[in-house]
Amino acid sequence: MDILGMMKKAQALQAKLGDAQQELASEVFEGEAGGGAVRLTLSGAGDLRAIAIEPSLLVAHEKEMLEDLILAAFADGKTKADLAKAEKMQALTAGLPLPPGMKLPF
Repeated sequence: MDILGMMKKAQALQAKLGDAQQELASEVFEGEAGGGAVRLTLSGAGDLRAIAIEPSLLVAHEKEMLEDLILAAFADGKTKADLAKAEKMQALTAGLPLPPGMKLPF
């Protein structure tokens, strides 16, 4: 068992994970709902950056529908960001002998 080699690999992986986290945080993901009537822009870190709402939804009797569409658009954007994170993690950890169920901090 080469402990020194394993430690070097772990340090290299940690550096790659940090780089991947920064890269993902700077990426932009768009979520939409209502056929594009509501669009949200999120960073890879999940920060809400912009909201675009179809003007026809800005009436009092559409309030509940607009709220639902905003939530749905956010969920859509978050799902896209989460999938991108999962793909990056899979690419970074490919071939590593990780125990089943072990999750890396990402």
